[in-house]
Amino acid sequence: MSQKKFIPFHEVVDQESIIVDGLHTQGLILSHWKGGNIHPSITDDTSGGIVLNAIEQNFEGINNPLISATHFDIDGFVGVWALFEPELAMVYKSVMHQMAVIGDFRELNLQNPGADHALKLVCYINAVEKDQFYIPFGEVEEIKLCVEKFEYFIPQFKEVLLNTDQFKSIWETEYHHAISDYKRIDSGEYPVNNYPEIGLQCIHAKAPMHYYGLFSKSDGYDIVMSIYPNNRYEVECKYTSWVDITSRPTLPRISFKPLLTQLNILEKSGFTWHADGVADTGPILRLEKDQLSKAERYANPTEREIYPSTIDTYIFERLVTDFFKFAYHTISPKKFWTWKEIREINKSM
Repeated sequence: MSQKKFIPFHEVVDQESIIVDGLHTQGLILSHWKGGNIHPSITDDTSGGIVLNAIEQNFEGINNPLISATHFDIDGFVGVWALFEPELAMVYKSVMHQMAVIGDFRELNLQNPGADHALKLVCYINAVEKDQFYIPFGEVEEIKLCVEKFEYFIPQFKEVLLNTDQFKSIWETEYHHAISDYKRIDSGEYPVNNYPEIGLQCIHAKAPMHYYGLFSKSDGYDIVMSIYPNNRYEVECKYTSWVDITSRPTLPRISFKPLLTQLNILEKSGFTWHADGVADTGPILRLEKDQLSKAERYANPTEREIYPSTIDTYIFERLVTDFFKFAYHTISPKKFWTWKEIREINKSM
């Protein structure tokens, strides 16, 4: 282990540090957050990928021993751990990069090199995080409390990476769940309708799924509409439109509010259509009895109740797709939408 040190983000004041997966007024920013993905030679869709590229290129400032992050998640951990173990991170670069993609965007593609190994590692971290700490978005003081997660995982992750099968009892339950749902999409058992002009993918599934299966074919799309039996629906804006990805242009986030009004006029179930704000990391449009917490929304769809609507499936899919087609009819995709631009677009609508 190198003589590097993880610094709690709230203590980064006067000392130059490497900031992973977040923003700060000073230091080397290695982040895909809007306004942070600013180094053309090391750019990547994920913060972890940016760090891996910086290590590979010996980017200026990469040897700073002080490292910090605003929160704990898989993508951020990949970047932080890689700075502590740069040589090993380069040996397993494809695995580490796939961990960042699966963890942040939930885009599991087992055809990608290292993806299967990465999935096992992601499931391991997910299981230990839930068992020994708190679930993602389960604490309001994440910026402070995430430190204990980093201090735990940084020194012990090397052993898990090198001897992953020895930890099978920890990762196998979620791994098999994700693989099972992945195969349902990959085999065509669950039909998928793509609307590339609006960046939306619609999946007709027989039951709610694990996110790593549900989003497994959504690379290149920023909105996923899930349609289940008995008129049960969810529409989610992926995290890809909250950050600055560089592999492709995107359309800006559009608020669900105008669509909510229309849906609630049509809805006769007694429940209410609800959606999170445009600046939420992953806004979900869904029929609600009681509004979900952030932690509940971040959890897999299999872990929350999805209520039946009185709106017909064909009508619902048409309403949603027509809404976005109208919203985007004068907007062209581009890279690096700013929050100011997104707010102005939504205000004009």
